Amino acid sequence: MTRSIVVGLDGTEQAKAAAEWAAEEALLRGTDVHLVYAKERAPGSALSLVEWESEEPWVREMMARTAGELRERHPGLSVTSRVLSAVPVPGLVAAAEEGELLVLGSRALGSVAGYLLGSVGLTVAGAVERPVVLVRAVSAASTPRGPIVVGADVRQPVDSVLGFAFEEAARRLTQVLVVYVQQLPLHAGMGPAMVPDFRLSMVPEIKRSVEAMLEPWRAKYSDVEAVARVAVGSAGLELVSVAREASLVVLGRRTRHSTLGAHIGSVAHAVLHHSPVPVVLVPHD
Repeated sequence: MTRSIVVGLDGTEQAKAAAEWAAEEALLRGTDVHLVYAKERAPGSALSLVEWESEEPWVREMMARTAGELRERHPGLSVTSRVLSAVPVPGLVAAAEEGELLVLGSRALGSVAGYLLGSVGLTVAGAVERPVVLVRAVSAASTPRGPIVVGADVRQPVDSVLGFAFEEAARRLTQVLVVYVQQLPLHAGMGPAMVPDFRLSMVPEIKRSVEAMLEPWRAKYSDVEAVARVAVGSAGLELVSVAREASLVVLGRRTRHSTLGAHIGSVAHAVLHHSPVPVVLVPHD
């Protein structure tokens, strides 16, 4: 039995873009799309029966319209939908565990409403143990057919992250661009003359390490071209810059069970806020 691609709807253009991205991905994977909706409530508030009954017709109509549009644009695609009884965080997390991917709409920096980049979306993205895809509305209009960009760490390479990137590249008939960014040491800012020396001495060695890390993946996915890129500076800025010509950015997210809540990491946080293309967070130990 194939798992669905789960899409969290909230009535926004971003969520609509997420549903369209999920439909295209489902066709590539040979699976279906499952639309879900959960009512977001203000902290400490409860949704009364009267309030829900007044909102439910709009929700049902929105979900039916979205499902119908997906089926019309993608004949043969199976689309199901469900209104969740739980509030967004536990509801979306539970729904995601039943699917292959969870896809959410992503707003630009500064917006606090909806499922993403507010507390709900960030919490869900940090808690789900399935890959989470965040899609901007601007991404849906003309998704670039560029490479799959993956942020890598040669010190701790993660098979699930690289595997996701290579599988996506194989499905989309594109290349993988593996980006490793070496941050400058603190003392580099003390003198500009030290920076060129650091670049010249460290980058070739790091590049060899990245190439070695890619060898088994190139052997496994012989039809996928894999290119390594090493830079020095800010990982977030470099990945956002490279993303402008990409079709997808793939990042790892370490699973942490902490009393402080879920975390997605500073680099992922920066890329989520500024990437013009969809971003995938792949959980790993």
